Amino acid sequence: MEKRALTLGHSPDPDDAFMFYALAKGLIPDRGYRFQHILQDIQTLNDRARRGELDITAISIHAYAYVYDQYVLLPSGASMGDGYGPLLVARDSFTRDEVAKKKIAVPGVLTSAFLALQLWLGKSAREFDFVVVPFDRIFQTVRSGAAEVGLIIHEGQLTYPKEGLKLCEDLGVWWGRETGGLPLPLGGNVIHKRFAVAERQLIADLLTESIRYSLDHRPEAVQHALQYARDMGVELADKFVGMYVNHWTLDYGDKGRESIRRFLGQAHARGLIPRLPELEFVLTNL
Repeated sequence: MEKRALTLGHSPDPDDAFMFYALAKGLIPDRGYRFQHILQDIQTLNDRARRGELDITAISIHAYAYVYDQYVLLPSGASMGDGYGPLLVARDSFTRDEVAKKKIAVPGVLTSAFLALQLWLGKSAREFDFVVVPFDRIFQTVRSGAAEVGLIIHEGQLTYPKEGLKLCEDLGVWWGRETGGLPLPLGGNVIHKRFAVAERQLIADLLTESIRYSLDHRPEAVQHALQYARDMGVELADKFVGMYVNHWTLDYGDKGRESIRRFLGQAHARGLIPRLPELEFVLTNL
């Protein structure tokens, strides 16, 4: 029997590669599906989700406010900043008031990092100066002076000192202070509503099994993820993976769901997103 092909979008970074190691290498039963892995930066995936192009994709939680009419959140695959998160870095350390007056290089306007930045500044995107730059060119943009501050996601959160840059703010730490310890909801996986409810559950369980396999076979999965670890050795890549593939990734839980409600709720109250989405999750059989 021919296997059903599914498009699966995710970022070319170590944590997503770690999550989908078992699927990519055929290490768990595929339940009759063949996954076409589409590796693109998160802003591109957010844009593609708005057009409904992919069957399953990683998206920013910020972007969920724009795609919830087409996609349902999967219960696993979350990237949560639990006491850490996107960083604001610069050649000199600036205060919040100073950052608000600088040009900021950001990795995309639909990223959760950009929404967190707006909440932290207390300003909408219309009220400060920024330039959108591919996430892997933000360091270069700040070093060259084309922007004075960089909003860093992915492994740059661990490697920025090597770039000669200083920390202005960790938005995950700030969010935890503001919310009494909630993690900052950054990314999640979604599945298109064109799939019937029972099939969504089947696919959701398969993706959860892939994540659990990687957590149970960590050394091998980290080795696989290394091919996407820019300027990182095994030890640093393993640390980064541990930051974003953990118990939150297997299931959001009540606390994780509340963090999304709070994050998008604050954004809507301040006019930063047009609609307040109802959180809709695929129910899991596991």
